[in-house]
Amino acid sequence: METTAEVLNDTFATDVIEGLSSTPKFLSSKYFYDEKGDAIFQQIMDMPSYYLTKSEHEIFNTHKQALLSIFSNRQQAFHLIEFGAGDGMKTKVLLEHFLQQKACFRYLPIDISENVLSILVNDLEINFPGLEVEPLANEYFEALNILNEQQRTERKVILFLGSNIGNFLQDEAIEFLRQMRKHLRPDDLLLIGFDLKKDPQIILNAYNDKEGITRNFNLNLLDRINTEFDGNFDTNQFIHSPTYNPLTGATKSYLVSTKNQEVTLERLGKTFKFEAWEAIDMEISQKYSLSNIAHLAKQAGFEVKSNFFDKNKNFVDSVWTVK
Repeated sequence: METTAEVLNDTFATDVIEGLSSTPKFLSSKYFYDEKGDAIFQQIMDMPSYYLTKSEHEIFNTHKQALLSIFSNRQQAFHLIEFGAGDGMKTKVLLEHFLQQKACFRYLPIDISENVLSILVNDLEINFPGLEVEPLANEYFEALNILNEQQRTERKVILFLGSNIGNFLQDEAIEFLRQMRKHLRPDDLLLIGFDLKKDPQIILNAYNDKEGITRNFNLNLLDRINTEFDGNFDTNQFIHSPTYNPLTGATKSYLVSTKNQEVTLERLGKTFKFEAWEAIDMEISQKYSLSNIAHLAKQAGFEVKSNFFDKNKNFVDSVWTVK
């Protein structure tokens, strides 16, 4: 058993303390993905109202050869490096096609969840025995540092899919992409997914499903805090509240306390007070226009090379070159 001092040195612990001590309160969405959170997110991707995964899956099925032609220009070898690989469901469409076309590449999935990486690697070994896989259970840029230190010469093709860039505020997104740019060479590429601005009701339905799966996904972070830090969050005393602002394109998810209450995390030696109807800011999911995307690329040191859309133009996978 770790001591309180050792627990307080844990990044998750310090982030929880910072978030729940702030005004307004917040928690980082990157901690949604423990073993139970991974399983709930699989359910989210299967929801009829959650169009994002289906749209990107369609893009890959439709444009897989065009993407291979861009990635493997003049038949050169490349490393396909996926940030936040998850279960790799959409990426498997590309992997299968690239193997069938005898492309010269290696797949490097990066994820902070060792659980989901191990599941992915086992699945790939069974279904794609000829695929070279090099999993990296690490933070994104630390993994890129490791690869750069190994002085590999192959082109890097970074996959940042599923509108994960939408989990950043505007300034944070620019800084994140600038940091990525520092790890890339002029010949490298970035394939990045963006959820596009659209009918607000379509967006809200994806984050406030009738089945309550998205609600459970958010509340699971409180359960995780209870488990890891001996907390007494009562998830029945919080409601899930999503919003969408069509002016800014920001979709926000909140957990709202329904009464005055105190929550104690025994292993951290901390107690946090909540007023009735006080919210915890849980997640942002930014929606973009094409002009927003071009501006973001320019600000971060990239240039848009190609855009690939689903048939309804709900989503775009954008290929960027390093400027």
